Amino acid sequence: MSATQTAQLMHGTSLAERIVEEAAAKAAEISRHTGTSPCLATVLVGEDPASATYVRMKRARCAKAGIKSRHIVLPGATTTAELIDTLADLSSDPDVHGILLQHPCGPHIDERAAFEAIAPEKDVDGVTMHSFAAMSFALPGFVSCTPGGIMRLLEAYDVELAGKHAVVVGRSAILGKPAGMLLLAKDATVTYCHSRTADLSAIVREADVVVAAVGRPRLIRGEDIKPGAVVVDAGYNPGNVGDVDYDTALTRARLITPVPGGVGPMTIAVLLAQTAEAAANQLGVQQR
Repeated sequence: MSATQTAQLMHGTSLAERIVEEAAAKAAEISRHTGTSPCLATVLVGEDPASATYVRMKRARCAKAGIKSRHIVLPGATTTAELIDTLADLSSDPDVHGILLQHPCGPHIDERAAFEAIAPEKDVDGVTMHSFAAMSFALPGFVSCTPGGIMRLLEAYDVELAGKHAVVVGRSAILGKPAGMLLLAKDATVTYCHSRTADLSAIVREADVVVAAVGRPRLIRGEDIKPGAVVVDAGYNPGNVGDVDYDTALTRARLITPVPGGVGPMTIAVLLAQTAEAAANQLGVQQR
């Protein structure tokens, strides 16, 4: 790309709407065949305003897609054992088809232990070790929603991954790590970077595809983007700022996701799609 060109934007909003429409159609079909609507249970520990807002947004999207939602709010002082009991009860409830534990839950909660209390067949957020193993071995299962949304975006914009060098900046259990596994499954050569990576800029400059998922505003500068690279910014920081310096990256990348409006809408869309899929599996509805 020349210095005067700007990247094409990878918008997630319209693609997410299509995915939600497909989920709604599947939910309606399930309801017609069984008399039961798919149900997503959301669990929130404490009253963190941002987490409460996210849950409200997800429940509103559920309603639009014909997916019932059951919301459980637990006190901030809830112990790990109490949270595990709640998640275990939901896992054994036949009227609940998907479970979402809103995180972070607070420093006093062992989140990994809590996640593992979710039955794999109801892990529509893709947070359990079972789901991560399925992603790693390219086996059937539920993907982590944000990485799953990223992969759908890349597919929609015809990004060739086989043989390409993908650099994932971030190693969280529900974003960075699974994103790398899904990219690897598409035959990309994957490099993970993180807070202790030496000379991050030099590694990013070698990337054909950059996935920024570290939660540090404008960490990746435009000058670090290889001309013609594909940039996926999964960061969301105060002030609608991503992990990539968008304005400078725009003149270097071939494709780039905006913040907001890029990865974010895809996350909820994949959650709803996987909830409908989980319900179909549990209720024995043949999927087309």
